[in-house]
Amino acid sequence: MATFGTLSDRLTETFRNLRTKGKLSPADVDGTVREIRRALLDADVALPVVKDFTAKVRERALGDEVNKALNPAQQVVQIVNEELIAILGGQQRRLEFAKTPPTVIMLAGLQGSGKTTFAGKLAKQLQGEGHTPLLVACDLQRPNAVTQLTVVAEQAGAAIYAPEPGNGIGDPVKVAKDGVEHARRTQHDVVIIDTAGRLGVDAELMKQAGDIRKATNPDEVLFVIDAMIGQDAVNTAKAFQDGVDFTGVVLSKLDGDARGGAALSVASITGRPIIFASTGENLDDLEQFHPDRMASRILDLGDILTLIEQAQSAFDEAEAMKVAEKLANEAFTLEDFLEQMQQMRKMGSMKKMLGMLPGMGQMKQQLDDFDEREIDRTEAIIRSMTPAERRNTKLLNGSRRLRIARGSGMTVTDVNQLVQRFEQAAKMMKTVARGGTPQIPGMGPMGKPGASAKRGKKSAKGKSGSRSGNPAKRAAENAGVGVAPAEATGSGFGLGGQKAPSEADMAEIQKLFGKG
Repeated sequence: MATFGTLSDRLTETFRNLRTKGKLSPADVDGTVREIRRALLDADVALPVVKDFTAKVRERALGDEVNKALNPAQQVVQIVNEELIAILGGQQRRLEFAKTPPTVIMLAGLQGSGKTTFAGKLAKQLQGEGHTPLLVACDLQRPNAVTQLTVVAEQAGAAIYAPEPGNGIGDPVKVAKDGVEHARRTQHDVVIIDTAGRLGVDAELMKQAGDIRKATNPDEVLFVIDAMIGQDAVNTAKAFQDGVDFTGVVLSKLDGDARGGAALSVASITGRPIIFASTGENLDDLEQFHPDRMASRILDLGDILTLIEQAQSAFDEAEAMKVAEKLANEAFTLEDFLEQMQQMRKMGSMKKMLGMLPGMGQMKQQLDDFDEREIDRTEAIIRSMTPAERRNTKLLNGSRRLRIARGSGMTVTDVNQLVQRFEQAAKMMKTVARGGTPQIPGMGPMGKPGASAKRGKKSAKGKSGSRSGNPAKRAAENAGVGVAPAEATGSGFGLGGQKAPSEADMAEIQKLFGKG
């Protein structure tokens, strides 16, 4: 997650220095706590939160649980992880719905914090869970705010109640009250009230928000805060807590490049749980907030559970069973591959998914260099093939590959590489589907231990003569002339142990590329 990138790097570097020590002295603990304090302050975490956090970490790190641990460094990481979970709110908290519909959810926050976009994201998510949300446009001050909410509602496929044009016209309190009544009449079970914001906290903003709360008696009041706001997040949160008293927090713009300390401060300072995290501009980029998973991401321990949940929501189980059966029967085609790619795209950004894997924080440069458009290029190549070619890649002769390259705007080399990768992947997946162990290119067969030794003994018992397919080599070996064995390549990827190219080889390469 980009917002916590710097903090994550600093903490990971701090713990890396600990792993070389078999036992931690008080000086080691103090040095680690000092680095953690600096990392948190640099990330804009509020000073009271930093003091409380580092005091607890130091007390536990100097205690018996670390001194008696087999791996003190891992124990310290575990302590920091548990304390991070605590300041992020501890347990996950979900939306609470009214026993008698409609459930009224009021959104509050400063102008530009992302309330309107979040309203559309929440409406779409609730629809996916079987609810019938109604968006109510109560931001009647900001220019075109009603129009924006109307567009967002249309994109989310949700109903909207907007009787006033806005732009300074209309009574927001009356619209909010009438909107709840309208939802009750039209049998919408959730009402989402989008309120007005200001560039800063002022009395007029708080009075209007307070009046809307009194008029509608909402079941949830969600305070939407921009994760990039910095140190001012704490003051803003306190002001809204005193003026409106929200029940939960929504962190928006977590995909930004800010330092993210606001997120770590708000829950601890206000005592209100973070319920949602908004991680992008698309209406699908909304996550339930899990303090334990967020702490794992910050410490570069990965977030496999969220990745699994996204996969389960994007992939059709029945379709997955069909694909598994095709793999086992060698019937997996490029058409099936294309369908799988399209389902993966439903999960969202590939960079975001890869970033949820443990240890990916150490591969930040590779992640940044990853080109999401590569999937588009692959899809273009497959779509340029005829149905028969997708089902049987053996039909792809030179002229067909040239036609596909021209049709997709790619080169013949790109087409060749795609077909080669697909055939290798299909072969490996077929082996796995049948319960076998795949042979990874460049690493040789991965059979049972000792299998190669048995094969060696068996061949030793056979004929003493050579079985080489090369007549000259066979004659030489049978005549007792030794043939030098091939040099080992060394690396499992076929890179190590190879000789450097000679000057003659380099001259040939330059001729090949027209540089001679």
